[in-house]
Amino acid sequence: MDVILLERVAKLGQMGEVVSVKDGYARNFLLPQGKALRANDANMKRFESDKAQLEARNLETRKEAEALGEKLDGQVFVVIRSASDGGSLYGSVTPRDAAIAATDAGFTVDRKQVVLGGAIKDLGLHTVSVVLHPEVTVSYTLNVARSTEEAELQASGKSIQELAAEEEANAEFEIQELFDEIGSAASDEDDL
Repeated sequence: MDVILLERVAKLGQMGEVVSVKDGYARNFLLPQGKALRANDANMKRFESDKAQLEARNLETRKEAEALGEKLDGQVFVVIRSASDGGSLYGSVTPRDAAIAATDAGFTVDRKQVVLGGAIKDLGLHTVSVVLHPEVTVSYTLNVARSTEEAELQASGKSIQELAAEEEANAEFEIQELFDEIGSAASDEDDL
C-alpha cells in the first residue's frame, strides 16, 4: 500500500514522501497513529494544503523535544531492585521502569519513547535511549542497585562483582588470621 507520510518515520522516510509499506503496517500503525494518509489524489491535495501547518507543528514539537532533551541527556536515575549475591535481578527492568524513574525526577517520558538495547537483568549502570521526537533521541543512565548505598558505590565506579570479590577476599583473610591465632595459641600451650 502506498502512503503519504505526515511526519518523519524512522527507517521509512521524511514528511511528504510517498512510500510503499505492507498493508498491515499501514492499517494497524501508520494510519491510526496519524503518521500517514493513503496515497490517492484527494489525500495528495489535502496534504499540499495542510503542508505548511504540518511543518509548523513538526518544528514546534521538535523544539520542545530538543529543550527537554538538553535537560534529560546524560542524567543518572537510580532504580532499586532485589537481586542475588551475584548481581542477577529477580525479574528485569523494563521500559516502563525506565520511564517511571525519569518521571519521578520531574521529566515527562512515556514508556513508548524508551528504547532498551535488551532486557536489563543485572545490577550496574545501563544506558537507555529515549526518542522524544522522530528527529530527537537522547540517552540517560539507569543505576540499577539493591540499595541507595550500593547505587552510590556503583556511581563512583565500582561494580557489584568487584565489591563481592573484595568482601570474599576480606572474609578469607580474617578466617586465615583466626586460624593462625588458634594455631599459635595451641603451640604456646604445647610449650608449657
